Amino acid sequence: MAIRLYDSLTRELRELKPSQPDGVFRMYCCGPTVYAPAHIGNFRTFLVQDVLRRLLELEFGAGKVKHVRNLTDVDDRTIAQAKREKRPLTEITKKWTDKFHDDCRALNLLLPHVEPTATGHIAEQVAMINELLAKGLAYVTPNGSVYYKIAAFPGYGALSRIKERVLKATVTGADDDHKDDASDFALWKAYKPDEDGDVRWPGPRGAAEGRPGWHIECSAMSRKHLGDTIDLHAGGVDLLFPHHENEIAQSEGCTNHTFSRHWYHSEFLLVDGRKMSKSLGNLYTLADLKKIMGPTFNPIAVRFALMQGHPRKQLNFVTDSMFAAVEALSRLTTKYDVLKTWAKAPDSKPRSRSKPSDRFDGVIAALQNDLNFPEALGVLFEMGRQEERRDPAGDLLAFERAVRALGLKLRSSISLEDDHLAVDLVEVFSTPTEITALADKRWAARQAKDFATADALRKELAAAGWSMLDGKDGYKLEPLKK
Repeated sequence: MAIRLYDSLTRELRELKPSQPDGVFRMYCCGPTVYAPAHIGNFRTFLVQDVLRRLLELEFGAGKVKHVRNLTDVDDRTIAQAKREKRPLTEITKKWTDKFHDDCRALNLLLPHVEPTATGHIAEQVAMINELLAKGLAYVTPNGSVYYKIAAFPGYGALSRIKERVLKATVTGADDDHKDDASDFALWKAYKPDEDGDVRWPGPRGAAEGRPGWHIECSAMSRKHLGDTIDLHAGGVDLLFPHHENEIAQSEGCTNHTFSRHWYHSEFLLVDGRKMSKSLGNLYTLADLKKIMGPTFNPIAVRFALMQGHPRKQLNFVTDSMFAAVEALSRLTTKYDVLKTWAKAPDSKPRSRSKPSDRFDGVIAALQNDLNFPEALGVLFEMGRQEERRDPAGDLLAFERAVRALGLKLRSSISLEDDHLAVDLVEVFSTPTEITALADKRWAARQAKDFATADALRKELAAAGWSMLDGKDGYKLEPLKK
């Protein structure tokens, strides 16, 4: 059964499939802004994308999916946080990037294959802005900022239907007076000493030094790592407008090609029936939930609780759902032990020579049908209650396959001779974030013709066990053969 997912652009369920001759499915997800800890609303979005990634790898193969998720490490919020703490921007963003990665590991989120940073792709952003300027889709204001001319892109608003509701713009500062139209958005922001501190780079042609606008960052990173056209762009519904709408205008304005063949947006998470906010005191991080639950805290229970509703519907989170999730995971672990006991019986076929049965296929089928989490979990528990022993080893493999697809981790107390296949011991074969960061630095040095630095960074990569292969428009990382 193919994966069918709602497309925010066409407003219909559509099959997901690779579009390029290499058969690789290209997936871009908007990542966090690293100025503070990510909250559980953020992680609901990342969890949805994680399950989708797992499904795609089941469908096309682990080597046929390329997942890129960016880190926004320069924008108004990161700079403001650095000013508040009177620390360099890089220190602030590293602190919260590390915290984000810790939380991702706790929630069993797969690492993206590439995790680019906005500051690591300034050259690519400036290059795209120069292309837009050359095509007449952007203009430089008297103060040296650069804006996108929305009126010059006829397709603007197709994703969000914003033109059907009348495009509204909010004037955010005195510099907006220099715009051709109030709805035009910033591609490059001229340097302001009082606001930006020491954060600045040389600007596009005719522009002042400064920093990129938020929207151009994702367009540039997606283009570099996935090409002009991607198969899926995913994010929270809060990014649909203006961020994703602006990405389309920027990317398609540069390339004249479809930016993304499919768009998917997950809905908001409510807490106690209200929108999360610091003022209401209902904005929870993993650390907050750990304090509330004490010794019963299990981050996988957070994951389970965030899967109780359909991703395209608002989910109301209450702290009591955490305790219910702990109990549910306990029941699943008990079933895992039962299946392992059956598979361990002398008359059972060895698991290493078995294939998954069809017993839990309904879990995968529900996920393939627009990521129907509630139905998938319902099938998992319903089939888990059945006690017949048709194919012990096959049923165990099928159970593990279903649990892996959901990204749950169960700590069974029963060992088998080939337990390296067990759910709680699955290894993620992804490029480590620190390796990608090194590679990005080396590529930037190479582009700047700083070959001494590039050679030194290549040696660091080799010492860490990775080979970096340079291409015309990018690089490829491969683990060194041992």
